Amino acid sequence: MPRVALDLNKPEDRRHVKAEWRVASGLVPGAPNEGLTAQLLASPARLANHDDSGWEVCRNIRESRSVGFTCAWYRIAVEVPATIGGVALAGSRVWFETNIDNYGEIWIDGKIDRSTGVIVGLNAQHRVEVSGSAGAGARHVIACLVLNGPLAEPRGGIFMRYATLAFESPG
Repeated sequence: MPRVALDLNKPEDRRHVKAEWRVASGLVPGAPNEGLTAQLLASPARLANHDDSGWEVCRNIRESRSVGFTCAWYRIAVEVPATIGGVALAGSRVWFETNIDNYGEIWIDGKIDRSTGVIVGLNAQHRVEVSGSAGAGARHVIACLVLNGPLAEPRGGIFMRYATLAFESPG
């Protein structure tokens, strides 16, 4: 099977997986002070079943967002199709690839692989497995937390340089 990759910033590619990006500011969107509180144990925005229906639809993940220290969640729910461009996807490995500036976390279906899902550094590229064996109709929620830095004097904006959903032969 050849590698099949979708650019999740392009509407025509997102249509293959019936998806749209949602974005909301804050560590805990909608909470006072954007959820930035001492000893916060977890943000519900990481969870697969979190209701993001009231969040802004994000048409361009590359658009910079920032006023001083900024953090936001970008979320997308994808549905694996049976084929793309005539290529059968059953059994393929599914990867999410991105470049987040400056710090980020990638949560797949409410879980993070702490060895691959944490992004630290200016324009660091990352690749996280979504599924080891794709099945038509399987739904996966990808939630990305993005922050700018350095935290004590942040500069620049937050954005995702790219986001790709790739299907590759197993093994």
